[in-house]
Amino acid sequence: MALDSNEHPDKSISKFESMLRTDDVYFFDAEDFEEIIHHYLNNGKISLGKKAIQIGLEQHPNSLELKLLQVEVLAFEDKYEAAEKLLDEIQNLDAYNEEIYIQRANLQSKQDNHQEAVNLLLEALHLTDDSFDIHSLLGMEYLFMDDYEKAKRSFMKCVEYDDRDYSSLYNVVYCFEFLEDFDGAIHYLNDYLERNPYCEVAWHQLGKMYYAMEMYPEALTAFDFAVISDDSFIGAYFEKGKVLEKLGRYNEAIENYETTITIEDPTSHAFLRLGKCHEKLGNTDLAKYYYYNTVHEDPLLDKGWLAITDFHFSLKDYEKALYYINKAINIDGENTLYWKKAAKIYFAMENYDEADFAYKQTVDLGNYELSTWRNWAETLKRIGDLNSSIQVALQGLEFYPENPELTYKLAGLYLKNGEMAEAKKKLAEGIQLDMDKLQLFDEEFPEFSEIKWVKAFVSKIKKTST
Repeated sequence: MALDSNEHPDKSISKFESMLRTDDVYFFDAEDFEEIIHHYLNNGKISLGKKAIQIGLEQHPNSLELKLLQVEVLAFEDKYEAAEKLLDEIQNLDAYNEEIYIQRANLQSKQDNHQEAVNLLLEALHLTDDSFDIHSLLGMEYLFMDDYEKAKRSFMKCVEYDDRDYSSLYNVVYCFEFLEDFDGAIHYLNDYLERNPYCEVAWHQLGKMYYAMEMYPEALTAFDFAVISDDSFIGAYFEKGKVLEKLGRYNEAIENYETTITIEDPTSHAFLRLGKCHEKLGNTDLAKYYYYNTVHEDPLLDKGWLAITDFHFSLKDYEKALYYINKAINIDGENTLYWKKAAKIYFAMENYDEADFAYKQTVDLGNYELSTWRNWAETLKRIGDLNSSIQVALQGLEFYPENPELTYKLAGLYLKNGEMAEAKKKLAEGIQLDMDKLQLFDEEFPEFSEIKWVKAFVSKIKKTST
């Protein structure tokens, strides 16, 4: 007698594996084979799944469900033509089976034909009343197509079918976020919570929306309710800690971060936040302890290395700061943030040659921030390499053509290099861009601001600009 797959799935699997070992032939219902195949496919045992399909079809050659599982395996192995051919055979036997359209949609999706996949899924919707899975698949296809509005509506339908479908709930909120419709997300989540007042997931997501809108008291309340709904919800404690930090309530934030550590193994992110809080409170030794633990727990977390570097930099312990940022660079030499931080430290140590090299690495790796160009130009000025400093400032202006800071800096650099015509040109441009920031020129190049011809030129440009 065949085993009932719903009541004894483990027995079916054991019996099947016993059959494979002994070469005996046992009979299974088609439903048992489905259970066995699903077990193997879900656990990544594709070869055993294929073996079960083969034997299953030998015993039940007309089983459409087993043939559809064979299609799944063919799709997994990227054998699209064979899968389509088998689907054609199945459709000749059962033209109104929605699973055929779902499988065809899967094949199209795997080949990046997402609109065609959507069309097939919409056809499948017309053939069944059980449309939950189809709406979920539609939502994913719309996400692939960057159509977040339609994706949102599809996932909303999934949540309507099943309030506990948290995966779809997360996707709904994700779509709201991507559309930057935080008000819409808050309204949706509050409606959801009217029906499910003890759903910790929804409270957590609502808190994150309030946090994004800088509505910290509301966010705190939402995270409190998440914790009330599930007092072991680590994510809620962590997010609550972040809100308390924003409110300046560092001791309470520490309590929440410490709670996450007591519930589960500590994470580098928890150590990092604890370090930040203790640093704010002036607890230097504790801050140092947690920062050390951050980088020990996760050496690949750049925020950890930057935090411990900044910590020592703020204490003017440049040697220690340099030690840690060099360790970070040894782990990930292509992290632009590390090189930029190294440049800042070298500059503070007046080691301008090394600062120059670090800024060059920063730019070569793709960091084109305004401060990078400005500080690199300043570094080269300190070295005395005015030509290179001018070239760096000019490169910066290519990215920020209307930036008065770089423009005034370039004017001063041209003056120091004896290029009067270019200096006048840039000085005039700076005044036209932002006359008030002329003081930056006066502060950085005081040796020129009182020269008669410079004062006369600036006065003339000011008059023509007003």
